[in-house]
Amino acid sequence: MSNAIYILNGPNLNRLGKREPEIYGTTTLADIESMCNEAAGKFPIVFRQTNSETQLIEWVHEATDVAAGIIINPAAYTFTSMALMDSLKMFPRPSIELHISNIHRREPIYHKSLMSGVVTSVIAGLGAMGYPIAVQALCRLVEKEQNKIS
Repeated sequence: MSNAIYILNGPNLNRLGKREPEIYGTTTLADIESMCNEAAGKFPIVFRQTNSETQLIEWVHEATDVAAGIIINPAAYTFTSMALMDSLKMFPRPSIELHISNIHRREPIYHKSLMSGVVTSVIAGLGAMGYPIAVQALCRLVEKEQNKIS
């Protein structure tokens, strides 16, 4: 296992900065990646985005074998993908579900996350700054877990 933190982003997040700025702001995914790298300190970051459910699941499988922790913004798959939920169930280390918007203040279709019950923690509604906050929190969770082992 490595010390890498996997940050996995689902569909349409490649359009951040252009997509519905009134909901998601004007920060781009490249900006967010920079913020995450800065927040990670000694932990290497593996930062990825895909519009494919299959690819996202494959990355969770990869992370299960090698990562110290996962931050995942499943985007629309949050509400539809039992397969992604099942892959996250297999991840044995700290994990955070992340959403830029507060999904509970949006339309009712966005209120029921399939992922929330299988991750360590959920962060929602902090905008792009939720990402570096999630990175800092996950780094602390990983360090706490690693200290238990040593």
